[in-house]
Amino acid sequence: MKAAFVGQPLARVDGRAKVTGAARYAAEFNLSEQAHAVIVGSTVGLGRVRRIDTAAVERLPGVLMVLSHVNAPRLAYQPHKGPIDPAVGERLHVLQDDQVRFFGQPVAVVVAETLDQAEHAAAALRIEYEAQVPLVSVEEATPVTPQAGARTSADGSRGDADAALVAAPVRIDATYRMARENHNPMEPHATLAAWEGDRLTLWSKSQFVVNEAAEIAAIFGLPVANVEVICPFIGGAFGTSLRTWPHVTLAALAARQIGRPVKLVLTRRQMFHATGHRPATVQRVALGADTEGRLTALIHEGTGETSRHEQFVEALTSISSYLYACPNVRTRYRLAPLDSGTPTYMRGPGEASGIFAVESAMDELATALGMDPVELRLRNEPSQDEGLGRPFSSRSLRQCYETGVARFGWARRDPRPRSMRDGRLLIGWGVASATYPAFRSPARARVRLLADGTAEVETAASDMGPGTYTSMTQVAADALGLTPERVRFSLGRSSFPATPPHGGSQTMASVGSAIHAACLAAREVALRRAIADPASPLFGANTEGVEMTDGRLALPGDPARAESFGAIIQRSGGQPIEAEADSARGEEAQRFSMHAFGAVFAEVAVDPDLALIRVRRALGVYGAGRIINPRLAASQCTGGMVGGIGMALMEQTVLDSRDGRPVNASMADYLVPVNLDIASLEAVFVEEEDRAVNPLGAKGLGEIALVGMAPAIANAVFHATGQRVRDLPIRIENLL
Repeated sequence: MKAAFVGQPLARVDGRAKVTGAARYAAEFNLSEQAHAVIVGSTVGLGRVRRIDTAAVERLPGVLMVLSHVNAPRLAYQPHKGPIDPAVGERLHVLQDDQVRFFGQPVAVVVAETLDQAEHAAAALRIEYEAQVPLVSVEEATPVTPQAGARTSADGSRGDADAALVAAPVRIDATYRMARENHNPMEPHATLAAWEGDRLTLWSKSQFVVNEAAEIAAIFGLPVANVEVICPFIGGAFGTSLRTWPHVTLAALAARQIGRPVKLVLTRRQMFHATGHRPATVQRVALGADTEGRLTALIHEGTGETSRHEQFVEALTSISSYLYACPNVRTRYRLAPLDSGTPTYMRGPGEASGIFAVESAMDELATALGMDPVELRLRNEPSQDEGLGRPFSSRSLRQCYETGVARFGWARRDPRPRSMRDGRLLIGWGVASATYPAFRSPARARVRLLADGTAEVETAASDMGPGTYTSMTQVAADALGLTPERVRFSLGRSSFPATPPHGGSQTMASVGSAIHAACLAAREVALRRAIADPASPLFGANTEGVEMTDGRLALPGDPARAESFGAIIQRSGGQPIEAEADSARGEEAQRFSMHAFGAVFAEVAVDPDLALIRVRRALGVYGAGRIINPRLAASQCTGGMVGGIGMALMEQTVLDSRDGRPVNASMADYLVPVNLDIASLEAVFVEEEDRAVNPLGAKGLGEIALVGMAPAIANAVFHATGQRVRDLPIRIENLL
């Protein structure tokens, strides 16, 4: 019987290692004679370092070195722009001058024998500044047009949206704001750096080990082959570890200067300063519709924050070109340069922020029309991507809504605001669409078939928690006709075959396709070896008639003509069969518009006296292509929905306007959902297999599960209270 592990809810193959502590994260690696480094961050938000007094600190017990711009060597900082780095601007050149560009910028690093000694010395270091008042508000900045962008353009239009809006019998025109958010994964950023001559090894938390090796090589002026980045496990990231931030450079620099391995681990507070964040945004959405609810005009204008030294661009307005049918659409995207660290991608980047504004406006339009919000969305379903003029490779949004309406019990919803109650509590039901592109990037994988009948698979991918080890094992097992127990999948080394970043919901589409291709290539080598060998039962067989079953190559209907991988290899002297393969998107990318879609339903309860909001249940229905592992997929989606609850009701990084300091840079003050905040979350998948997006037919899941959650909650809050809140997070004072 042919194995079919793809589509099965297999338990995590790395689960035991994680729950027993055998899985090692970046900060858990140790080397003999390693020292410890602690970053000293600027306590002003703009200006320059006037003086650093290191003499007293250097005499403290255990202190080995204090590095600053005064004594740090000049680094090469050769040009390097990975696919995750901003296309415009230049990354921070750490400790290369006396300029302070944002609060918390590393201005010194203390190296000592122990972590306690390094922390004590860092706290004792005295630094004088010439300070200026930084600009940290999006609405006070002067917007600029992005010079370049990988995923979105500054402006787009079709038809005449402004004229159509004026002529529309029903109109909505509103401004929506979203606060800055910080990623706050469980595992902090950490790097252990060790040199051997001019070769550098980094045990570093990274979602993109290949790029981290290339970036550090460029900074130090080394051949890329001289830098090895190792990261077998990531304790959550959500985008914060896609880029290579200054702490990695500082760990490597300190290790080179003292001639010993150095470990550097960021504190929770430091992760609010120099490792990126979701940018604050201000958006205007204007909708025009006829009396039947069909859109005639859609205007979406957005401004997002960036740093002054780089232009961070995300897909803030991109959904408006294809989500709904509308003949007249205009989008406009601008950046607000601030005295801040550069933002970075955070789960559902761009789409999550943009869809909050669009789906809130759609809900407002439904209210103005007196129409059910689900019906309004279905009435504006497009037959193709009207922005690109291409058909969708697949689009199951209608099926998602139909499934969600039945499963959530939407027919029981009383459309009148404040009409549904549970005792004294106000009950609200809200809905929103979700969408995210089905990305796929070039990737490479290596497969090795061994004489004992097992297989080794290697790629430079990462796993920050979605179950990459497990899902890739399933893909390889099916392609090779082996059980998952006979496949050993390895990732997280930059010396392995190169893969794209572990972000953008593209790992399965990209890396999974490469593994599939490499497995087929290895099978082909084994098969050709067998049919050319007179000692093989398969000698002279037609290659097209051979199947893979239970680790054996076999001719159907002829049990005698079958042979295992192991036997083929053993007869050839035991030398493993090895194959590598690349996988990349082809011409289908020019023929189709490729996206995942979903419908999100939320129920909230609001205390009318205290204005406390609780999400009582939520349902996400997704059309995300072939589901490789339903257990992992459901976990991914409910995790994303939790993030959406945080976005809607809790998460907000507050900056002091005097110095740009994040005033709530701790888990005591930066609120995220905890177990008591989460009630019933359910993720459901409609049947969809899209071979146009990749050979596996799978689309990404990590981002889309967060994308529609916040607007569904915001719409439910309006339904419960009759008060439309257009700013996230929704706070108690918004409802009092």
